[in-house]
Amino acid sequence: MKLAAASALILAICAGNACAFSTVHLSASNGLSSSALHSTAATKTYTFTKSEEIFAEAKTLMPGGVSSPVRAFKSVGGNPIVFDKVKGAYAWDVDGNKFIDYVGTWGPAILGHADDDVLDAVKKTMDKGTSFGAPCALENELAKAVIAAVPSVEMVRFTNSGTEACMGMIRLCRAYTGREKVIKFEGCYHGHADAFLVQAGSGVATLGLPDSPGVPSSATKATLCAEYNNLAQVKAIFEENKDEIAAVILEPVVGNSGFIKPDKEFLQGLRDLCTEHGAVCVFDEVMTGFRVAYGGAQSYFGVTPDLTTMGKVIGGGLPVGAYGGKKEIMAMVAPAGPMYQAGTLSGNPLAMTAGIETLKKLSADGVYEELERKSKKLVDGIVATATKYGLPISGDYAGGMFGWYFVDGPVKNFSQAAKSDSARFGKWHRMMLERGVYLAPSMYEAGFMSLAHTDEDIDRTIAIADEVMSQL
Repeated sequence: MKLAAASALILAICAGNACAFSTVHLSASNGLSSSALHSTAATKTYTFTKSEEIFAEAKTLMPGGVSSPVRAFKSVGGNPIVFDKVKGAYAWDVDGNKFIDYVGTWGPAILGHADDDVLDAVKKTMDKGTSFGAPCALENELAKAVIAAVPSVEMVRFTNSGTEACMGMIRLCRAYTGREKVIKFEGCYHGHADAFLVQAGSGVATLGLPDSPGVPSSATKATLCAEYNNLAQVKAIFEENKDEIAAVILEPVVGNSGFIKPDKEFLQGLRDLCTEHGAVCVFDEVMTGFRVAYGGAQSYFGVTPDLTTMGKVIGGGLPVGAYGGKKEIMAMVAPAGPMYQAGTLSGNPLAMTAGIETLKKLSADGVYEELERKSKKLVDGIVATATKYGLPISGDYAGGMFGWYFVDGPVKNFSQAAKSDSARFGKWHRMMLERGVYLAPSMYEAGFMSLAHTDEDIDRTIAIADEVMSQL
């Protein structure tokens, strides 16, 4: 019966021209096995004719053919695939190829793509209009959910993107403290505002740009950089700039230099230094918020900042951002206070609805334990395949977020991440893509697990990785 069930599953998976996986591994115990780390036959590889045609045209219409730089595949070689549709844990391109997707629209698709309950709620809201430009009750509902979940947040301001949230946040820190200098960390990305494009990781590192042309020196002279997980260096910066530091800003789990976990002592040390020196402690949780835990990384590690920026998951896949924190600090924001920040589409009813429905599901018992179990299974499996073939590798995870590097670990900061074998990563990425696994097209980006991913998806991914690793 087990063999028959497995055979039926293989036929169901491989029916049609868009079969993503032509090799499925069987075990006597359960039909599909994550320990099956050797392919008995080569996996069918995809072709991308329509994607190539569309991208060639796109390059004549948009800079680099994309609307955001990392999408261009510059650091991994080849051209990007053009998506046609997404559902659950999967994405389909314009050539009809099906992929297991571990990018998840860069984090927001934590329930899986196009969740039916979220879509139904958005459709009902859409019947009332797509934008109000005026207060709506949905803002209150999402705000209450965020405030109840995130330890540092007593009041919240919604924006339209994570970059916009970080722009408002840095202005608020300076307004509240009356100081200008901020400390950020090498490889941490806080959006593309001028003040943050200093050793910023993410797309900047992916493209090999140390900063960005067009950013005036005056915009970054008050931005001081430290090494991630290096508390002594931060202490030294505070000592050298007494009573001048407005804020310390960091990703509490780095997702823009690959995936780097902090030492808890590092986070607590930053919290204590900010308190000692009268600076605002800021966690940029645009990526980690509601992703590594329901209350964000600050809940996961038990360290509470003064301000938090958020995005991605709280919009359920629609454009959204937010910053929030202590009432005494947020009272500085207009119209309650003098620090001005505005946005015509902020609090958009569709985004608020998608966020509300997403958070309802994420608040259920056991959600994050299940996400972390899956993330661990995937990371452990990928590391095992590389180790099997003698390839240097290190990997880690937190909740529904993970990553690995082709370098002996552990990786604790950006300079260590940069020692990863970029050529091997590029080859790995392309070969996985050609076999139906969609990973972030940069070794400086984290991966994302969703509730829609199944153990079978992870088993297949590990099996495909085994085949690819054998050729690296």
